[in-house]
Amino acid sequence: MSVPLLSLQGLTKAYPGVVANDSVSFDIGEGEVHALLGENGAGKSTLVKMIYGLVKPDSGQMLLRGTPYAPPEPRAARGDGIAMVFQHFSLFDALNVAENIALGMENPPAMKDLAARIREVSESYGLPLDPYRTVGDLSAGERQRVEIIRCLLQDPKLLIMDEPTSVLTPQEVEILFQTLQKLRSEGTSILYISHKLEEIRTLCDHATILRLGKNVGECTPAETSAREMAELMVGSTLHTPERAGRELGDVALDISGLSVPAPSAFGTALKNMHLSVRKGEVLGIGGVAGNGQDELLNVLSGETLTEADAVKLNGAPIGQLGPVERRRLGVLAAPEERLGHAAAPDMSLIENAMLTGAVRQGLETNGFLNWGAAKGFAENIIEAFDVRTPGPENAARSLSGGNLQKFVIGREVLQDPDVLVVNQPTWGVDAAAAADIRQSLLDLADKGAAVICISQDLDELMEISDNFAALNEGRLSAPRPAAGLTVDEIGLMLGGAHGMEVAHD
Repeated sequence: MSVPLLSLQGLTKAYPGVVANDSVSFDIGEGEVHALLGENGAGKSTLVKMIYGLVKPDSGQMLLRGTPYAPPEPRAARGDGIAMVFQHFSLFDALNVAENIALGMENPPAMKDLAARIREVSESYGLPLDPYRTVGDLSAGERQRVEIIRCLLQDPKLLIMDEPTSVLTPQEVEILFQTLQKLRSEGTSILYISHKLEEIRTLCDHATILRLGKNVGECTPAETSAREMAELMVGSTLHTPERAGRELGDVALDISGLSVPAPSAFGTALKNMHLSVRKGEVLGIGGVAGNGQDELLNVLSGETLTEADAVKLNGAPIGQLGPVERRRLGVLAAPEERLGHAAAPDMSLIENAMLTGAVRQGLETNGFLNWGAAKGFAENIIEAFDVRTPGPENAARSLSGGNLQKFVIGREVLQDPDVLVVNQPTWGVDAAAAADIRQSLLDLADKGAAVICISQDLDELMEISDNFAALNEGRLSAPRPAAGLTVDEIGLMLGGAHGMEVAHD
């Protein structure tokens, strides 16, 4: 038998209160696309950080083509041919593509030569990039191309990809897969982390499943259904969200003729936007990243103020009310950016529960904060939404991305809002947790709340929405009933065919 490209043998890594990886062993072959699957908090991120030299294992060893491999830092890993595309991009908006890529190189060539190389490599892999474009002007998909090309210029033996399609359109996903298949044909191995199990089935040769830090099995994705893989990950039967038949009530939240300038040079202006959502309704809003999602949430949450009557709650103008006043009236929001916007990274979960729960949960009286009650609220969120953490005293940044997402959504849902606005509610969340979050949104609507769900996951929107609208360059299409919408119709709406009737055969 041939020697595997990378062999992991009994890797263990523990942190205070949690064993992130418990004697994990598996091999990645030459030219193989290997999936790493697991729930949020299963240990995937810690494992790839050890491979990439960001974390040192407590015990166990790695072999690269049969030779001991223990990178002390990412620079050493890159020198050994290991490259990684992170879930969160590390790019400077004000610099151009070539300048960003040069920053990640040990000895960058002259800018003219680097630009020519970027054009050559990006076009040969079907990911064309203009090296002189400012990164702040790029779409999310184009930014990911920058990260990928930065890695490909290293001529990697192993490319690690963490949730690579979370910000891509279906068409961009198809292009990415063609690129990865070309890399595989050239002998590059790929370690692929994703919660999108149908993608795993399409792309990957083998899969290793982690559960609570342990390797609990392997499978061949092409021969395993998405549901079977999800159940291997959670160790139990997967729950499918169920919606009760419900009558929609009066309009709860309404915006009319709303136009808001872009908040920054790289933001998106909202243009003549109309939106209304009724009590008991889930309104799904789809769109490719960077088309006004954050700006819309900020307007609805009160972070961006407008003319008073541009936003109305139960017919009353609230456009000039900030987030605290809107929360008091029952308008709650969960933004996309978990660390820094939805949660303060260095604050404990108790403190983060206090930040948005103080008003509706009665956690403060006459300026005095009730930390005992805040702890109880945080514990309720952790229990109700199965947040994997040693305890509520832990800092938000100590949680895995998916577990922090569960905490953020749970914190808002448990406050029984009259209107809840969420952006990317299941981003980076495993299949079981995503199903639970979607069910919690449906349960809220069943109780009479109006729910606005902004998401790039079209399957998610079709699963839970009563009506669907599309964002494109700050414009919102007229809502359509979600039931019966075809992929072609959704594609036209996402592409900006606002108000157009789609021809039927």
